[in-house]
Amino acid sequence: MLCCAGVPPSLLLVALLSACSLLLVAGRNQDQEFHGAARSRILLQDPHKHEVHCSRERSRAAWEAIDEYLMPFVEKEKYELPSKCRLRPDNDMFREQEQHKIHFDINEWRCGFCKKAFRAEKFLDQHFENRHKNLLDNSEGRCLADLCGALHCDMMMEFKKPKSKCNAAAALRNRHLCESLADSCFPINQGLAASRLHEFFLRQFCDAHTCNRGTKHFPKGGRKQTNRFYLALCVLTLILLPLFYLIVFLHQREMKKGAQDLRRFSKIGQKKKPS
Repeated sequence: MLCCAGVPPSLLLVALLSACSLLLVAGRNQDQEFHGAARSRILLQDPHKHEVHCSRERSRAAWEAIDEYLMPFVEKEKYELPSKCRLRPDNDMFREQEQHKIHFDINEWRCGFCKKAFRAEKFLDQHFENRHKNLLDNSEGRCLADLCGALHCDMMMEFKKPKSKCNAAAALRNRHLCESLADSCFPINQGLAASRLHEFFLRQFCDAHTCNRGTKHFPKGGRKQTNRFYLALCVLTLILLPLFYLIVFLHQREMKKGAQDLRRFSKIGQKKKPS
């Protein structure tokens, strides 16, 4: 109190209130920093904060169906899919990553971004998920797996286990989804090419969504079937061509041998004739 001698009481009160205010503000700021850091840790530790709720495997199967059984016919018509069409390649959130897969052989896959090697495709998928997730555009309408019901992904993934009973309601839902894709991707009022592809899409993809047995999936064929046909034809030609030449060679040799034997027998016969 000696140090405060001669100081008016009003100034002491103001100084005391100011000191208390500073202490309260400092304490509040420290508390906010603590809770802010805690919230930051929670966000960092939350594994679902940036989780992609879209199956990469089923999206891959959907794209394979599009690429094999639709795109060859779209390319043949020289038709450009409209921007609102969900079947466009740029509407697949995994397309860029899938295009950066380098497959050297059955046991070697390589990341096209950082060149890291992996023994199996599933490990490369995990690498993309962990290291290159920033390349995914996880916006609405870019998950091809959502279209699997219409595009027969189970068929593409070779899940061909026989079902005990067809689900008529599910088949109807898938057919409606399929028809909506046909309408949005191939509007019949957009010209002859769009009209032809609209009808083709209904036959190729939508007709199989039924409980009627005997309905064929992808009845119009696709890219792989064409490639396999020509491959089989080439292999058959490579096998049969040498056989053909071998048969021709053996036949000519037998013919030549027969002619030589005939001439020899003729000479022998002429020598044995009486003079």
